[in-house]
Amino acid sequence: MAYKIPGHCLACDTCRPVCPTGAVQIKDNHYWIDPNLCNNCEGYYSEPQCLMLCPISCPLPSESKKGRYKAELRPVTSPSLFANGKNHPFASSMVMWELCNLLTQRQSLDWKFDEVGEPYYERRVNGGRGMITLRMSDHSIGELALTGIQSFDIRAACMHLIYAAHATALEKPWEEEFIISDRQIEEYLELDKRKDLSKATKLSLIRKIAEQPCFITGSINWPKQGKVNKFLIVNSPLWHLTEVQHHFQEDEMGCKYLVGLTFKIKAGIWAKYFLNQQGCKEQTAFYQYGILPQSLLSIVMSIWQQHEGAVRMMLWLLFKTKMGKEQRITVPKLMRVAYGEEKLTFASQRREERKRLLRTFERDLECLNHYGLKPVFDSVTYPPEIQPLWAKLGELPDDADAALDFWIQDGSNETRITDASPRGKWNLLMNARILWFELPVDWEQRMKTPKQQQRGTQTRKIKLKPEMNLLPEQIVTARKQQGMSQRELARITGKSQSWIRDLENGRLSAKFSDQTLLRKVLGLNKNH
Repeated sequence: MAYKIPGHCLACDTCRPVCPTGAVQIKDNHYWIDPNLCNNCEGYYSEPQCLMLCPISCPLPSESKKGRYKAELRPVTSPSLFANGKNHPFASSMVMWELCNLLTQRQSLDWKFDEVGEPYYERRVNGGRGMITLRMSDHSIGELALTGIQSFDIRAACMHLIYAAHATALEKPWEEEFIISDRQIEEYLELDKRKDLSKATKLSLIRKIAEQPCFITGSINWPKQGKVNKFLIVNSPLWHLTEVQHHFQEDEMGCKYLVGLTFKIKAGIWAKYFLNQQGCKEQTAFYQYGILPQSLLSIVMSIWQQHEGAVRMMLWLLFKTKMGKEQRITVPKLMRVAYGEEKLTFASQRREERKRLLRTFERDLECLNHYGLKPVFDSVTYPPEIQPLWAKLGELPDDADAALDFWIQDGSNETRITDASPRGKWNLLMNARILWFELPVDWEQRMKTPKQQQRGTQTRKIKLKPEMNLLPEQIVTARKQQGMSQRELARITGKSQSWIRDLENGRLSAKFSDQTLLRKVLGLNKNH
């Protein structure tokens, strides 16, 4: 049964040289397969080579499928991630962050060229005493290399995180392989819910984003840190794609259809130094990990086109929050993460570009807030006057009558929520800070370290008796008695307005430390 090449062919010329019968030909600048010469590679290979090597699995059988399929047996895969339905540990060392950063920032990074024209990206670590250098594994140079960098798909960062999560399940990930199937990847990325994509399209996308993290090699010059001696790694792949298995089904006419993929992956030598449990116990290596929320992967897959800046900030926060939640983050830092240094510099010089970038930044912050990563603005450097409108509306009551009173009161004020932003907003934002981001529960869950387990009572959470818990109606009543608005209470307690609103609506409960703070501010004693 002959194959054919449909109209979405990339014309990459991968299939033509490998065809054993010369059936793949170019006619009028289009690739086609001569049905008189094509024989499914029988007598030469066990599988059709054009289909096996095509990056988008383009070739199709020339006749429609008929009858039942004969299914191939698939290899046993590694255990699936997210057994608790929420999150899973993942390797979160500096090396893993830099690869994630490269896959999301792509050409926005500060790429340099060596003496032969190969691009490389370097990052100094440990106060400038060490260096991480990343390169393309194909050793392309000049414009060709930049085109390759630009072709990276931001969704490949999700596959990189999936690999980093699977690596934590192995005792020696730099020696052991893990196996992932297309079915697992579809589940992780929620592609199984995409009814608008055909199976061939899904497989093509999965193969593309699964391969891209394996195209990067890294050189690591790490200085002595504590009892861990200095070490040097030179041009080692961060992920080894050791094998890609194609799974076909065959109908009664002998037509083979690609129905599945299996990837065998092994971590690079970096894991021996940054993901080594035994070495960590012996204080000869590190074991650095964080928590990967499953929701993050599905969010990235759903918003990457409309909110690429939000995706970059979200992935940056994933690695940053492992160092502690409450950190002051400057707005220029967030903008560099989301849009790159070049765009930020360009916007600072052009008024229209500044306005456009500000609108994009506020929409991306709103997107983060919508998915549970709620920014807490510094009331001093980031006052309500320059905050986004959606943040100002955070204390708008849900009740219709209360909302009407809210707008009446707002209209009688000297400054209104809907007033235009003040002049010089850009300059004010360049000095503004976000105190921290309130995180969803599946982001904040942490595993106990050995030191925390030894402390025992020091890390044990304080459980409140039912009668000691502050009820939502108690908070509302006390706040109104004090003559405070939700916004004012949020400012005094250092929380966000949405946090106060959710607390009063009963959508969340405060921690012991937060309840103590609320009792103090609202003048409540433990008997209330």
